[in-house]
Amino acid sequence: MSLTIKDIAKMAGVSITSVSRVLNNKTEGISESTRQRVLKIIEQHNYRPNAIARSMITKNTKTIGLIIPDIRNPFFSDLARGIEDVASESKYSILLCNTDSTLGKIIDYLWLLKEKNVDGMIFACSDPTLNREVHTFVKQNNIPVVIVDRGLEDQMYSGVFIDNEKAAYMATKHLLELSHTRIGCISGPSFIKNSNERLEGYFKAHQEFGVPTDKSLIRVGEYVMEGGYQAAKELLEQTDVTALFAFNDLMAFGVYQAAEELGLKIPDDISVVGFDNLKYNLLLHPKLTTMEQPIYEIGEVATKLLLEQIEEGKSDQIKSVFLDTKLIVRESTKKR
Repeated sequence: MSLTIKDIAKMAGVSITSVSRVLNNKTEGISESTRQRVLKIIEQHNYRPNAIARSMITKNTKTIGLIIPDIRNPFFSDLARGIEDVASESKYSILLCNTDSTLGKIIDYLWLLKEKNVDGMIFACSDPTLNREVHTFVKQNNIPVVIVDRGLEDQMYSGVFIDNEKAAYMATKHLLELSHTRIGCISGPSFIKNSNERLEGYFKAHQEFGVPTDKSLIRVGEYVMEGGYQAAKELLEQTDVTALFAFNDLMAFGVYQAAEELGLKIPDDISVVGFDNLKYNLLLHPKLTTMEQPIYEIGEVATKLLLEQIEEGKSDQIKSVFLDTKLIVRESTKKR
């Protein structure tokens, strides 16, 4: 039979209120000797307070909702790990919600998280899914929120981001410096802010080098491997590209598949650059040149921002944190 707070109070010879104060680290009205006596009993019996009962008193459930579009994408699993590690250190649990980027599922999960009385939420969703209905729900329920990866123009929430335009500029510049002038681009959906920012970086690098941009060399790959494969196959069969820049590594994986099917060698026949620096890149042959963004660190920083809002009551203070990216040059690019 598990120990209850009433049992601990009886064994320590104190009131239930005194035990509750010790459990919640409240020192008012509690002597140090009483505190130590209660803590010793708790330790001896490996007592764990009932989370539901405790939350009814403290109004804090020590849970965070994490809303992501697709857990199959290694980007989001790495992000979730960074979030979970920081949350765990502060004794918070994570409720993971996989939405498939559909508004209906997001709304359903919002209601579920509200019913679970989560203390805050981290959103990693594409921009249109964070529509007026979602904003209204969050504001009406006064839920602390942090945005990661795919930010909003209106800066309604704190968030952790990278400079997508600068990163895509660096990736494209690398290919231009290798004398590639026919660079195919496999973008993400146009309704996602970071897709448009990366496209701007792609254009900016061409402009700086005096190389005309050809919009017929741009395809949308939906940020999934299958989309990258289809886009690459079209570009490789229908255009004279000598290099391909995929806006995430999953789509770059699809480029490898398309090149192999068409009998093209990387980088001899086609140079390839990805974006993210997923750990699976090292399994590719040749190893993928890519833009690295600090995925795990994004999760860490986002969770710290959220805990600051929750524990210090700073949900009205909007903070945007930008983390650095860097080009990781490996074997998939070479001079033309």
